[in-house]
Amino acid sequence: MIKFRCRNCSLYNYARNSFSFSSALAVVDSFQHQQQQQEVSRPESLPQISEGRFPDSLDPRFFISDLKSCRNVSEVKQIHGQVTVLGMLQSLLVTNKLLYMYARYKALDDGYTLFGTTEERDAVSWGVMVGGFAKAGDYDGCMRIFKEIVRLGLRLNNYTLPFVFRACRNTCNLQMGREIHVLVCKSGLDSDLFVSAAIVDMYAQCGDVEDARKVFDDMPKRDLVTWTVMIDGYAECGAAHESLLLFNRMKEEGVVPDKVTLVTTAYACAKLGAMHKAKYIHDYVLERKFSLDVILGTAMIDMYAKCGSVESARQIFDMMKEKNVVSWSAMISAYGIHGFGQKALELFPLMLQSGILPNRITFVSVLYACSHAGLVKEGKRWFSSMREDYSIMPDVKHYTCMVDLLGRAGRFNEVLELMGAMVVEKDEGLWGALLGACRIHGNIALAEKAAECLLELQSSNPGYYVLLSNVYAKAGRWDDVARVRDLMTSRRLKKIPGWTWIEVNNRTHRFGVGDRTHPCSVEIYEKLKSLSVKLELGGYVPDTKFVLHDVDEEHKVGILYTHSEKLAIAFGLISTPPGTTIRITKNLRVCGDCHTFIKLVSKIEQREVIVRDANRFHHFGEGSCSCGDYW
Repeated sequence: MIKFRCRNCSLYNYARNSFSFSSALAVVDSFQHQQQQQEVSRPESLPQISEGRFPDSLDPRFFISDLKSCRNVSEVKQIHGQVTVLGMLQSLLVTNKLLYMYARYKALDDGYTLFGTTEERDAVSWGVMVGGFAKAGDYDGCMRIFKEIVRLGLRLNNYTLPFVFRACRNTCNLQMGREIHVLVCKSGLDSDLFVSAAIVDMYAQCGDVEDARKVFDDMPKRDLVTWTVMIDGYAECGAAHESLLLFNRMKEEGVVPDKVTLVTTAYACAKLGAMHKAKYIHDYVLERKFSLDVILGTAMIDMYAKCGSVESARQIFDMMKEKNVVSWSAMISAYGIHGFGQKALELFPLMLQSGILPNRITFVSVLYACSHAGLVKEGKRWFSSMREDYSIMPDVKHYTCMVDLLGRAGRFNEVLELMGAMVVEKDEGLWGALLGACRIHGNIALAEKAAECLLELQSSNPGYYVLLSNVYAKAGRWDDVARVRDLMTSRRLKKIPGWTWIEVNNRTHRFGVGDRTHPCSVEIYEKLKSLSVKLELGGYVPDTKFVLHDVDEEHKVGILYTHSEKLAIAFGLISTPPGTTIRITKNLRVCGDCHTFIKLVSKIEQREVIVRDANRFHHFGEGSCSCGDYW
């Protein structure tokens, strides 16, 4: 799957992930809800409650009923006092219900105190405490109780274990998760549906998708939640293609997707940029008559936007009966990443008229849109407005947008003034935005400063070394280029290779620079040769300054003609009918020479070409680009 991330700054990630996070949170909330429903529906998951001795005149069910009606922890404590005076704490039925109510209202100190003074604890008592700490987000407390269970040699059960794996997942404690997995296998609970699903979820969310898949494949039966977790795991770890394959397999096995699964699959489509899959998901939503609520609708806006169709994203947006601030922000972001800054800004007053107030994410989307459309004046105005009109203090992401906006415009004095006035800590995203702007304008001194700060923050990211190297190469400082490359070699860092993907006949094809591995390579290079003749007659001259190698001019021209995006477009031209829109995706920023090349191809071949690179979308048609040569 294609990692669609801005390598120069984190502002795109921030704007993008704002909406992906909402989808992801919906998946997690639904997963937890379904787990809770399943826990209620499986009586065998809870051990039998053991009764203590209590006065015949008192019925524990009376106190249980009262506890169920409690609306806050104060009422729970009142009943706790009553049962203590009446000696009813010797009834585990009552004690366990008290523990549950304390956990429900997150009064874990009170629950832990009661738990510690209970002599006749059973599996329910332990399970309630483990679950209570996990639900309250106190994962250390959850693991502390579980370790005590293991130390005492108590029997593991399929109620407690999912909470423990949730704690491992949410703390990314993969090592602990593996150790508990071993205990599960020894106890024979590895075949339990609920435990296995929790293990799959733990591995997937901790980034170990291979072990997640092994557990998934070994499960004798898989429910919808487990399929959804596995699909999401692949998408999160960078294998969205596998997500989509798994989605198809799930349906083939007769498992019917629900809304949560569709949100997860839409997220995978967005990461891969798979338009045919996006349309398939849309058709499925219409066929099954799913309502476009806030969560599903927003996910589909994001999906279509990332697959290159901002028009389809707007159609979904307009069809939604209910929209929240995330939906509006998603649509603003969609226009922003496609370079339609004015349309993005036009949505803002419409959002206010609908009664929705902007939040921090909305302003990231707005500022990003201004940055990639060169709307400096408007961006500065909105940056001031967020504080003055909406009392939203800017965080580092908003400052990153402003550094990117001003830096792209070459206004470095304003950039330095802004950074000097910052009261929030500068992160790698901000310094990356500055370094990217320095590359555009050839500001070597400031680029070196930005690179120095970046390497202090994250010395293992090869992208920053490459950016600095490109600044030196553009200035012809080949000794400095060699120095940076030697530094990368000594630190065992490798440049991320450039790849371009194109979708033809529902299949995805990948090309690298100078690629000759494709079955149609002969035809592709013949098409490039014929294109070069037509383009040169139309005035195209290869811009060799974008070849960042110290080689002769003839060799540079040869390298330019075999850039991965050119190969992908040539393949698209020979593989699709005349007039068909060509969509390609590149994992790095499209180079200036390829940008010029594609503009001329769109005019000569009368094709619309949509390019998604690491920063944004470019819509080419009739010899021009939607970015206005400002990217």
